[in-house]
Amino acid sequence: MRLALLVIVLTGCSPVARIAERTNEIRNEAQALRHHGEQVDDAVVVHHAETIDSLAADIHGELPAVQDKVPAWLSTLKWWGIAAAAVAVAFVLWQSGAFTAIRIAIGWLPRKTMVQAELAADMLDPARPESEREFVAAMRARDPAFDAAYRKVKKGRT
Repeated sequence: MRLALLVIVLTGCSPVARIAERTNEIRNEAQALRHHGEQVDDAVVVHHAETIDSLAADIHGELPAVQDKVPAWLSTLKWWGIAAAAVAVAFVLWQSGAFTAIRIAIGWLPRKTMVQAELAADMLDPARPESEREFVAAMRARDPAFDAAYRKVKKGRT
């Protein structure tokens, strides 16, 4: 949390905006100095104050040609953030089962699932020699969790 706050603070204001703000402050101070020099009738102070004000005005004139440059670390941080968001979205879609729905919608089914479905269809077809035992054997071979659950149920019945 503190790191995120630090990044926001460091990138919150552009360098060009800070230059413009500081230049305005310099011009305000130069005008106050010139006003003071006029009150005390000091020509040297007035001359230098006008020079400072003129130089600050020149800075304002050059500011439109200045461009902010994004630091390399900030650009890298942005891309890491985008990558992390993409991974998070993929993880949520995967865990919610949405990817399975997408696969089914486009017709991409895993080969093992297709073999299992063919065996189930053959088992239910009276013209085919496959039996329920072959279907259960295929299920046990395909899924270790199913095999463990099957052995537990079978052991409980004996």
